[in-house]
Amino acid sequence: MYQLLKELCELVGPSGFEQDVQRFIRDQVKDGADEVQVDALGNLIVKINATDPEMPSVLLAAHADEIGLIVKKIEPNGTLRFEKLGGFDDRILLAQPVTIKGSEGYVEGVIGTLSMHYVKWDDPKRIDSHRELYIDIGAGSVEEVAEMGVKVGQPISYGSGLKLIGDKKRSRVVGKALDDRAGCAVLIGLIKELKDHPDRAHGDVCCVFTVQEEVGLRGASVLSTAIQPDFALAVDTTPTSDTYDVLMTGTRVLGGGPCIKIADKSLIAHPLVTGLLEKVAVEQNIPHQLEVFMGIGTDAGAIHMTSTGVSSGVLSIPSRYTHSPVEIVDLGDLENTVKLAAEFVYHTGELKGKNFLDT
Repeated sequence: MYQLLKELCELVGPSGFEQDVQRFIRDQVKDGADEVQVDALGNLIVKINATDPEMPSVLLAAHADEIGLIVKKIEPNGTLRFEKLGGFDDRILLAQPVTIKGSEGYVEGVIGTLSMHYVKWDDPKRIDSHRELYIDIGAGSVEEVAEMGVKVGQPISYGSGLKLIGDKKRSRVVGKALDDRAGCAVLIGLIKELKDHPDRAHGDVCCVFTVQEEVGLRGASVLSTAIQPDFALAVDTTPTSDTYDVLMTGTRVLGGGPCIKIADKSLIAHPLVTGLLEKVAVEQNIPHQLEVFMGIGTDAGAIHMTSTGVSSGVLSIPSRYTHSPVEIVDLGDLENTVKLAAEFVYHTGELKGKNFLDT
């Protein structure tokens, strides 16, 4: 799982520029899929045919994009101005390494910052807007920037790689883009699980790696009309609340297993879905947590309201320091998310013929 996650996270793929990520995932899953296609927006749709056509169909979605930046202007001295793609906290942008997807390959750079020796002439409490900041790629002129294959409109991600931290008992990783390459790794694991167990009954399963989630759930908003699933699950990360920061409440614990979402700002999960997730988690002894957190939204927020509506839920992977270059997840939580997603798929027959009033 670690090597897969490392390769996923170190690709540059902000919203609208997910091509490298989608190509990598396609190559990982094509041998285990019955159908692979890319829709007009860029969503990668991977279908595993039913082993029991009488069972309900399930759509699972994880977003391939990450928060990122985009080159907006090249200054005469070779530095780059940028805009944001997705939700950033400007307080943590200063002095961060970044990677630009240039026309000749990846280009490394850093977001510039004042030397601390200038602080006595500055207001140390001032927070620079991203529009005041710039990226330094080591160039000295507009011409040198062009020679490096960098131009306006190219995507940028944080430049932090993925690393293992902690001891062998915990197997945690830190890096950028775990939101939601961790979910993508889970769906890749689920596809392998389904193909390795053809003896287990399930309906049609579509695992979709969506685009542009971080800028408004855009990729997910076109899925259900074409796929028409009976049930849907988003697989995404969720901020933990288990450190001693002042805003923390002690819920959503790293290493405590996947969170079964009850509600967030984009979705009140369907009780049929949450009920089955809880039931199979208990029966299969899969560690899990219940999540009510109104500070986040997922692809399920778009999926459940499209077409004629889809009974939807979410499996959330606990993550510390989300939307930063140093997100942390526990690999054990990812493995347990694969298990819970698979058991949900295998048990959807229990939901056949039921509706909201049966809960």
